[in-house]
Amino acid sequence: MTLEKLEERKEQLERELQELIAKRDELNAKAKEYREKRNKLNEEVKELLSKARELKAKRDELNSKAREYKAQKDELYRQVDELYKKLDELRKSIDRGGRPLGEIEREIRRLEFIQQTSVMTLERERALVERIARLRRELEERKAQLEKHAEFRALISQIRELKEKIREIREEMLNYIKEADKYHEEMLEILKQVDEERKMADEYHEKYIQAKKEADSCHARIQTIRRDLKDLDKVIKALKARVEKSKEYKEREELMRRAREIYEMFKRGEKIETEDLLILQRAGLI
Repeated sequence: MTLEKLEERKEQLERELQELIAKRDELNAKAKEYREKRNKLNEEVKELLSKARELKAKRDELNSKAREYKAQKDELYRQVDELYKKLDELRKSIDRGGRPLGEIEREIRRLEFIQQTSVMTLERERALVERIARLRRELEERKAQLEKHAEFRALISQIRELKEKIREIREEMLNYIKEADKYHEEMLEILKQVDEERKMADEYHEKYIQAKKEADSCHARIQTIRRDLKDLDKVIKALKARVEKSKEYKEREELMRRAREIYEMFKRGEKIETEDLLILQRAGLI
C-alpha cells in the first residue's frame, strides 16, 4: 500500500475513533443516569417496604387486640347462655309452656349475623328484619311475664349487665377492627406502589445493562483502533524514512556526478565558479 493510501487510512481511523469516543461517552452518561434512577427507586422501595412492615405490625397488633376482645365477648356470651339455661330451668317451674328464652336469644343472634354478613334483596332483608323484631317482642313479652318472679328478675338483671358489657366490648372490638382495616388498606396501597416502582427499577436496570454493553463494545473497538493507529504510525514512519533515505541517496548520487564533472573540468584547466568549488567540497573531492 502506498504512503498516500496509508495516510488516508489513518485519517479514516482517526475520524472513526473520535466518533466512537463520543458515542461511548454518551452511552456511559446514559448508563450512569439509568443506574442512578434505578438506585433511587430501589432506595424508595426499601423505605416503602419498611413503612409497610410498620403498618403490618400496627395492623397485627390491632387485630390481636380485636381477637382478645372477641374472646372476652365469646366468654360473656357463654355466661349469658348459662344464665339462660338457668332461666329456662326456672321458667319450666314457673311457666309450664312456651319456647325457651335461650333458644329465642340464640335465634336472634343467628339472624342478626346473617343480616350483617349476607348480600340479599331488599324484600328478603325487610322480611328478616321483621322476623328479628317479632322474636325480640316475643322475648321481651316472655321476660315481662316472668320478671314478676324475684329469682327470675335477678337472673334477667345479670343477663342485662352481661349484655351491656358485651355491647361495650363489641364496640371496642369493632373500633380495633376498623382501625386495623385502615392500616391494612394503607399497607396494600404502599405494596401496590412498591410493585410499580420495582417494575420501573427493573426497566431502568435493563436500560443500564444495554447502554453499558454498547459502551463497552465501543470501548473495545476504540482500543482496537488505537492499536491499529499505533501500528499504522510505525509503518508510515518506516515508509517515510525509507522514502527520505532514497531521496537522500539520489541527491548524493547527483552531487557526486556533478562533482566528478567539475573535477574533470578542473583537471583540464577550465575555469570553475565558486559554486562549483562548494560542490567539490561537499563531495569531499577537495
